[in-house]
Amino acid sequence: MDLLKAAIVGPKGTPYHDGLFFFDVHFPSSYPSGPPLVHYHSGGLRINPNLYNCGKVCLSLLGTWSGHGCENWNPAQSTMLQVLVSIQALILNEKPYYNEPGYESSTNTASGQQNAMSYNDNAFLDSCRTMLYSLRRPPEHFADLVAGHFRVHGHAILAACKYYMEGNNVGSVVPEEKEESECLCGDAGASSSSSSDPPKPEPNKATPLTRRGTFNASLKTLYEDLLLEFNVKGADTRKFIAEKLKKNLPAA
Repeated sequence: MDLLKAAIVGPKGTPYHDGLFFFDVHFPSSYPSGPPLVHYHSGGLRINPNLYNCGKVCLSLLGTWSGHGCENWNPAQSTMLQVLVSIQALILNEKPYYNEPGYESSTNTASGQQNAMSYNDNAFLDSCRTMLYSLRRPPEHFADLVAGHFRVHGHAILAACKYYMEGNNVGSVVPEEKEESECLCGDAGASSSSSSDPPKPEPNKATPLTRRGTFNASLKTLYEDLLLEFNVKGADTRKFIAEKLKKNLPAA
């Protein structure tokens, strides 16, 4: 086998959470003495400093970036699984802004943290655009995987969009909707207990209003498009459809 196609799910707690990211892999004649060649399906988007819109994957393990020691490909130890795990854990991380060379020096500065938050906003927007791209043009042989993934995760993605539009940081934990599900099950005691102790929002609403306004406007458009696509794929969108219909009702 000299060709491989891989799908990576974006990790929780990052601006890439619940997204699907596709990669083509070629094992040249030099493999495994040398690393494989990896191409990212970008859809023309630059979602990460290490993932170029031309499809280049910048990773020392692949020889596309300088590294030291075990960071480089080692024929005796390195594997394709290591490459995929490195992409998921080291590239698709919670603060990709600091993947850019030299930017890690600003980690503990106010400007660096602000830039990292701004980068996360844009990364999530591009992750949503990547979702739409994959839904509308799934890679060959992966249509069922794409549809099934977003059928399962569509509700959580839409809930995250709304949570972020309320001013919470991208990647922060979205409170589970326990009250609604417990009420539907008729467990009034559990519901009242849960509602008496609501989840506390993340202390992360110190984002400049001008940037958040731009972010919210872009995300609102993407949210509407995702709602439509997820609904078609059979995701649980009942709550969001009901909210939309209620909002569109004429005032009494």
